[in-house]
Amino acid sequence: MDREEGWLRFNQRVLELAEDEDIPLLERTRFLAIFSSNLDEFFMVRIAGLKRRVATGLSVALSSGHQPRALLERLSEVTHELMLRHAACFEKSVTPALREAGIRIVRWNELEGDEREYLRGYFGRSVYPLVTPFAVDSAHPFPYVSGRSLNLAVTVRDPRDGRRMFARVKVPSSLPRFFELTSHGGSRFVPVEDIIAAHLPQLFEGMEIVEHHAFRVTRNADLEVDEDETDDLVTSLENELLRRRFGPLVRLEVEQDISAEALAILTEELGAEEEEIYRVPGPLNLAGLAQIADLDRPELHYPPMVPVEPRALTSGDLFAAIREREVLVHHPYESFATTTERFLALAASDPEVVAIKQTLYRTSGDSPIVESLIEAARAGKEVVVLVEIKARFDEQNNIQWARKLEQAGCHVVYGVVGLKTHCKLSMVIRRDDDGTLRRYCHVGTGNYNPSTARIYEDLGLFSAATEVGEDVSGLFNSLTGFSRKKHYRRLLVAPGALRKALLGQIAGEIDNALKGDPAHIRIKVNSLVDQEIVDALYRASQAGVKVDLWVRGSCVLRAGVPGLSENIRVRSVLGRFLEHSRIFVFANGWRPQVWIGSADLMPRNLDRRVEALVRIADGEQCHRLIDLMDRAMSDDTSTWRLQPDGTWDRVTRDEEGRPLTDIQDHLRNSRPGRAVEV
Repeated sequence: MDREEGWLRFNQRVLELAEDEDIPLLERTRFLAIFSSNLDEFFMVRIAGLKRRVATGLSVALSSGHQPRALLERLSEVTHELMLRHAACFEKSVTPALREAGIRIVRWNELEGDEREYLRGYFGRSVYPLVTPFAVDSAHPFPYVSGRSLNLAVTVRDPRDGRRMFARVKVPSSLPRFFELTSHGGSRFVPVEDIIAAHLPQLFEGMEIVEHHAFRVTRNADLEVDEDETDDLVTSLENELLRRRFGPLVRLEVEQDISAEALAILTEELGAEEEEIYRVPGPLNLAGLAQIADLDRPELHYPPMVPVEPRALTSGDLFAAIREREVLVHHPYESFATTTERFLALAASDPEVVAIKQTLYRTSGDSPIVESLIEAARAGKEVVVLVEIKARFDEQNNIQWARKLEQAGCHVVYGVVGLKTHCKLSMVIRRDDDGTLRRYCHVGTGNYNPSTARIYEDLGLFSAATEVGEDVSGLFNSLTGFSRKKHYRRLLVAPGALRKALLGQIAGEIDNALKGDPAHIRIKVNSLVDQEIVDALYRASQAGVKVDLWVRGSCVLRAGVPGLSENIRVRSVLGRFLEHSRIFVFANGWRPQVWIGSADLMPRNLDRRVEALVRIADGEQCHRLIDLMDRAMSDDTSTWRLQPDGTWDRVTRDEEGRPLTDIQDHLRNSRPGRAVEV
């Protein structure tokens, strides 16, 4: 199946959560915002990439068999359908429900007189100084409209000669998406463009306002930096970031009631083609609904969840606990703060720690992880940090963190030329009581980001095992120097060996099935789009191997097709937490092999990124992960299920109408063997 349409169907599943009236209201509002934000990124990267293929004449059919131009037309059709469905959910379902809960999103014509008077004062104080009208005439060319900015297309008439003129007014990005009024009881929110539109006569003094309509542009935001040609990757990337806002147009959003005249001007001046124009009911840019979703109304949110601390780490000496036994942690059910953050904070302050090595792909703006690394460097410890400054849409943040780390005395490196470093590794070198230098490692599936760790589901393994320490040391040497280590004992590393190893594991399951030994493949990933892996899984199914796939996002494999994949089941789980961990389980006859790590099953992860999986050696931990996989695939669990025709069916109730188990609720409510909540 097609990868891009598969991703749109994933975002459709997000929309289905917003449509689900059994989900708390402000969480439904948040899913509307997530859908909108996701779609922006889809256009900025995926649609932009397809358009670039067409523009450069690369008309070779994709692996799905589609020609790029035909695929663009198909994606445009699906996206138009989803955007209208999104707008309908907002207007006909979520907005009325918010109103009943005392939360109103009101347009200017719905405001009371005193509210309008208050907003006139607000406009004069806080908005008018920021707003600049841009006229369009022979002396004023059409202004450049930056990507993702919200704008007003304004038509004015000169009362002296009746001449009509066009202008653009940009809504300042520094303003909140919605302005909150606290009068008349409850919470009332006004779209910021309505406030500006109501005061257009002040911006065009002496002119008559004929009409105004909101519009929004999405542009190509994929960066292109030739690492082989640049002497300074950071500087080159900063220059490219400046150009990101001004890439080619890939989508023009307009309000449904825009006049033909105004749309014709926008279409011509912006160079938009018909399939790039999306007419939707206002307001535009519903990613801003996150502001409303954050309201302090506990009864309209998911019930609070406080993570627990793994019992194995409750003793006073964290390093002794890891030395005694490897520790597997599962976020957000188990605390990120008292495990991963604590691991690095203790390393920074412990006088016996002599060095820390760390990868950073994405982290938060007030990251205690970064602060611990800075503290360690200032304490005289050797600190090496690999900052991936090419992490999409986090480039600027990561550049700033890299410079801050360098100023504190950390050794900062930017990875391997031509590859993104996506593996999640941390290593602390400590002189233990017996005088031995020991390596304490953390290998994870998620970013070292305390903010997202509260809502992203991820796994991490803490280990002081010699073979893990040697493997992680070797991988860091490859990242910071010229080492070309390929053979590891407990790690599988991309791009050198991971693809071959996974194909080898699948082939091993096929051999076992043919011999009559236990043969079962269980995989949990965010995306499954790699053609070679898909073909191998088809072969496994045909050989009688049971294949269970838990895929959050895009999946190009067809499940349950007779003669091809009748032994393959695909499930998807979306909900309160973003399923983000990657798990690989192979029955391996009678000796199951279980891996966790950073890699999805995509060509970029297997061939163009540095990724790492670590093998779980503890039998109890293996059983825990196998049980998790089996629970997700159970017919008693609420999931989306991929059908042979590529559609996803959401199954939330059994044949008698009873609710199926929500796996995230199950994990939240049943955490055996854990310590107290923290």
